[in-house]
Amino acid sequence: MLRTILKAMRPKQWVKNVLIFAGVVFDRKLSDPTALLATIEAAALFSLLASAVYLVNDISDLESDREHLTKKNRPIASGALPISLAWGVALVLFAVVFYFGYQLSSAFALICAVYAALNLMYSRWFKHMVILDVLILAGFYVIRVVVGLTVISVDRFSPWLYLATIFLALFMGVGKRRAELISAQQSGSNSRKVLELYTLDYLDQIIMIVLTSTIMTYSLYTFSAPNLPDNYATMLTIPFVIYGVFRYLYLLQVQQHGEAPEDIVLSDRPFQINLVLWAISILLIFYYF
Repeated sequence: MLRTILKAMRPKQWVKNVLIFAGVVFDRKLSDPTALLATIEAAALFSLLASAVYLVNDISDLESDREHLTKKNRPIASGALPISLAWGVALVLFAVVFYFGYQLSSAFALICAVYAALNLMYSRWFKHMVILDVLILAGFYVIRVVVGLTVISVDRFSPWLYLATIFLALFMGVGKRRAELISAQQSGSNSRKVLELYTLDYLDQIIMIVLTSTIMTYSLYTFSAPNLPDNYATMLTIPFVIYGVFRYLYLLQVQQHGEAPEDIVLSDRPFQINLVLWAISILLIFYYF
């Protein structure tokens, strides 16, 4: 049962919370033990919060998940995890997060409350609203960046990074809808009614817009942010970003992946290598040159 509970908490989704470290890395505070420890604690608590939200959402989406090709195998939808136990685990996780989160930072606890409320409203209403559904999905990624900034003393965090995060999140969110639409068309079963309001051509046009915006806003960050090296060395990281979004687009449109963005991060080796090289280059430029 413990293994089933852990599976229902979706630990693979925790990879998204790496965005919480954006503040401590890009504000060049990675060498500050206090800031780093606070960020690690925030990431751990936020992971538990996300798991609590997933449990509540799975309970709410029980009937539609049972009609989905893969979601029907989730612990709650399959009946492996009783609903009463799922509620109990979710409530315990919420209690732990808000108790320790408030001690960490009142702002952190407030952002966690906003995230939880927005997620529950998304599951109940927003996911059925065309366009607004992907905008809310992108907002969840931006909230993760904000979470990391609430637990450290921020000096100069560039707004260009917020924009780059928004467009990157929109890119993945629209790609997720595209993959879900293709899956629904192939299986003949549609567990997400909002997909009936989209077409592949429309989604592909949005993808091109947000993909271009992602590259442009990140590029503007690399030479306009106030806390970057004077030699513009950060611009050397642009090719990694270009390859990353192009690779993701290839997996999305050619390989027909993208319904679960975290699976791409955790399984596609070229994407992983590129991500590691980008991270190494950022660390070298920020902290050693």
